[in-house]
Amino acid sequence: MSRNGSSGVAQDTVIAIMGATGSGKSNFINKLTGRKEKKAARSLQSATQNIKEFKLDRDGRHYVFVDTPSFDDIDRSDREVLRTIADWLDKKYRGRVKLAGVVYTHRITDNRMSGSACKNLDLFTKICGDNAAKRVRLVTTMWDTAANLTMAESRVEQLEGNFWKPLLDVGVRHERFRNTTENAWGIVNGLIGETAALLLQEELAGTSSQLYETTAGKALYTSQQKCLYEEREMIRQLKREANAQEDPTLARELQAEHDKVEAHLHKTWKEPIGRRISRFFTKK
Repeated sequence: MSRNGSSGVAQDTVIAIMGATGSGKSNFINKLTGRKEKKAARSLQSATQNIKEFKLDRDGRHYVFVDTPSFDDIDRSDREVLRTIADWLDKKYRGRVKLAGVVYTHRITDNRMSGSACKNLDLFTKICGDNAAKRVRLVTTMWDTAANLTMAESRVEQLEGNFWKPLLDVGVRHERFRNTTENAWGIVNGLIGETAALLLQEELAGTSSQLYETTAGKALYTSQQKCLYEEREMIRQLKREANAQEDPTLARELQAEHDKVEAHLHKTWKEPIGRRISRFFTKK
């Protein structure tokens, strides 16, 4: 019997589901709980914008499956998403509720690791840390929709030998989700046993750090600054092309955009790094 809820107690078996928008997080939970899919998995808009807990009693155990928002949500900034996840993790840790495991979903049908996918994976790594590695599963999804299984297996080799290798080397495991209830429970059952605190939880509660002082917080700030630099260079290139085409109106518009980005970068680098990161996480 499944039951929705927003609380958790120490004896709950809590498993968090993370991953990119459309990677199958909600569908994985649906297979476990028997819920019906409410939104197409391939929608560009995330079906999960806040933390959602789904409770289930099975074989004498109380499960809590946690659907988390993605860092590539088009309606919320990455900063807001990290804050949401961090607040939930911190609350659980202070309530002495540790996670039985974390499932990170990834579409096996993706032809390549996009910049967004790499960013999601990097932040996920910074949230979990090495000490919780054995409680983490990298779960490839959508095997039932893969048109070419040989190509799909080739993608697995690329993931395991490159993008996922640092995680696998410290004890994280890869599982294939075949979109069946039995398969989903097989993955969950492999996580039953010990519990672990994630690095972000230890940093927030264990050392009383602020979010901007954590490993994940610093990584997100660095990622955002990199995007600003790339945006500045792109605008510079477009401005050069506009000047070459003798389009003064477009050149002026691009110059105005360039000046905004330049001013933001200049302002952030005039103050200490700690203050910059703090302001990044506290601004609205």
